[in-house]
Amino acid sequence: MASSLTKDSTGRPAGERTFFGHPSGLAFLFMTEMWERYSFYGMRALLVLYLSTEVAKGGLGIDYATAVAIYSVYNAMVYLLALPGGWLGDRVWGARKATAIAGVIIMAGHFMLAVPADWMFFIGLAVVAAGSGLLKANISTMVGQLYKDPNDPRRDGGFTVFYMGINIGAFAAPLTIGTVGQQVDWHLAFAMSGVGMAIGLLFFFLGFRHLSEESSKVHTPLPAAERDALIRKALFWLAVTGVAYAIVGLSGVFTKQWVLTPLSILGVAVPAWYLFKIRRDKDLTPVERSRMSGYSWFFVAAVAFWAIYDQGGSVLSLFANDHTNGVVFGWTFPTTWYQSLNPLFVMALAPLFAMAWVALSRRNREPSTLSKFSLALVVIGLSFFVMTAAQGIVEGGSKVSPMWLVSVYFIMTFGELCLSPVGLSLTTKLAPKKYSSQMLGIWFLAISAGSSMIALLQAVGTPSNSPLWFASQGAIAVIAGVAIFMFRRKVKPLMGGVN
Repeated sequence: MASSLTKDSTGRPAGERTFFGHPSGLAFLFMTEMWERYSFYGMRALLVLYLSTEVAKGGLGIDYATAVAIYSVYNAMVYLLALPGGWLGDRVWGARKATAIAGVIIMAGHFMLAVPADWMFFIGLAVVAAGSGLLKANISTMVGQLYKDPNDPRRDGGFTVFYMGINIGAFAAPLTIGTVGQQVDWHLAFAMSGVGMAIGLLFFFLGFRHLSEESSKVHTPLPAAERDALIRKALFWLAVTGVAYAIVGLSGVFTKQWVLTPLSILGVAVPAWYLFKIRRDKDLTPVERSRMSGYSWFFVAAVAFWAIYDQGGSVLSLFANDHTNGVVFGWTFPTTWYQSLNPLFVMALAPLFAMAWVALSRRNREPSTLSKFSLALVVIGLSFFVMTAAQGIVEGGSKVSPMWLVSVYFIMTFGELCLSPVGLSLTTKLAPKKYSSQMLGIWFLAISAGSSMIALLQAVGTPSNSPLWFASQGAIAVIAGVAIFMFRRKVKPLMGGVN
């Protein structure tokens, strides 16, 4: 870290210790997030493979449809639980304490996964999801709190540095944890994820004194009466759920679908209810209500996008494992390595996209937000058309070149960069003042809804290893993208002057 001895044009105080020109606390949050993402993506790269690998080879021997459903529900719950996670940070613990608690929960969950017992594995999976949701909602808040002046010109750059940590962790995890899991021992790899989170926690605790004091404050504390009422409601519904599952269990009809299907429905219903609730809020001005109507179009488009995109770690991972000739110079590389392609492409392409949008803007030719969303859907649809061809080739028993999947992940990343950063920005622009702090959580609910829809399709027996699976979803995405582009003139007036 460098030390700034004078006040410069950024308004940085004299003598402030910095990390590449940013507050020194960013270094510790960067390392915490990098290691947390290392643990998250390392385990996730193995998840569907471990679930579907036969028991004789150390896996759980679960059928493909159920394995994809479990992966999808897990992914959905991580983002769904970010909402209560943010609420706990705002009303109960403060962002700093919430993040510390989340890290301990995540670490414990990963070490549970390392225990070779089926029941412990699923408990650990639920624990990791709960901790990830809690951490995701609060650590980004602390990055923003490092910059006391909301107009500090370093703020956007700080978030860019922070998100580089995400991609570094996501890139390294499948190459290391994935390799150990597939070639040495599954449970040792899950333990590596726990160690990764422990390292992240160490950096977080070492950086306490460098964080903003705001991160320790609870700005809207929960009154005792409201807290007690919430505890009573939570205990009531917990008891109802416990009794219901006890009856199902004692009746002898319990299967994994009794858990997966309700959670999948919840993953779709909660985002829909939340958007409807905000849209009907009488405190909103007519302009804010109109903007929420316009936002619904973007949200539905994002659901369709993420439903396809997040199959990169489940359906495509199984395809890679079964149907891809992963041999280079006579050496067979682990299929988890494909999961490193997306963060690698993000790190390579994101700066180019940023420069391209700026260059087009200077020429007054930058595409509108609607056009970018439309392009993202068409592109993600095209990626599944490529998979349709690949699946058609392997139907005859052949294996395909790794370049098929490399091209698919590249196309997916191209679509992601057209939609994800644009969607985050648009969400903050269209957010009603009353819900300004909650709208980013709502944006992430699109991921939850998309993953939940895939889980529901698996629950009804839709085969994910057929050309029809890829072709139908690809067609839906392309049609949705074209529809948004065609109706852009009807949607734009709803956005209340936001472009």
